[in-house]
Amino acid sequence: VQLVESGGGLARTGDSLTLSCTASGHYPHLRAMGWFRQAPGGEREQIACITGSGLEIYYADSVKGRFTISRDNALNTHYLQMHSLKPEDTAVYYCAADNRGTNRACPLSLSNNFWGQGTQVTVSS
Repeated sequence: VQLVESGGGLARTGDSLTLSCTASGHYPHLRAMGWFRQAPGGEREQIACITGSGLEIYYADSVKGRFTISRDNALNTHYLQMHSLKPEDTAVYYCAADNRGTNRACPLSLSNNFWGQGTQVTVSS
């Protein structure tokens, strides 16, 4: 599975941004998909996940209520809508797809994923 991200960039506190991730390859529409982020000097953390059916969604506490994950299986694309951005949201954001197989649950593991190339999100105060 190959993942290509788009979106990201510069924002101010309180702004909104949307990231997109388009997948190709083996059965992307059946795989759980998610978003991770990694701030400078920090560890990569999972912030959102959505199952292939879209019926199960996971959010990290740090983004719950502000970020929304969704997917359009007809386009093999999933999205991360980010609202009420804060400076602490500054990080490189990575989309991910479960490489353990199809029809698996959220959250994703840290290591068993296909990865996008990463996109920088910078939020200024």
